[in-house]
Amino acid sequence: MADAPSGDQLVEMLAALANPIRLRIVATLAGGRDYVSHLAREIGISRPLLHMHLQKLEAAGLIAGRLELSDDGKAMKYYEVTAFDLHLTAAALAAAAQTLTPKES
Repeated sequence: MADAPSGDQLVEMLAALANPIRLRIVATLAGGRDYVSHLAREIGISRPLLHMHLQKLEAAGLIAGRLELSDDGKAMKYYEVTAFDLHLTAAALAAAAQTLTPKES
């Protein structure tokens, strides 16, 4: 992410990273891309639970998934960390807050 995220994007990213399982997923993927079954074993959670967390991280733009065919023809979904770069300072938070979508009453 070349530009600083908008307020709405920052809220979504921070909410995604506020969960310890999702933080572990990003930390694991920082070491290199991985496929769902192996990642679930590495993290120590079920694949359905992992999928839920992967969806949240992908929606926040922190990871990206891609289907690939293995040598034996099985479809495997690989995930990797995106090139996000967050620098949280009071000034950055103040700038992001100025771009938040107003809540409707």
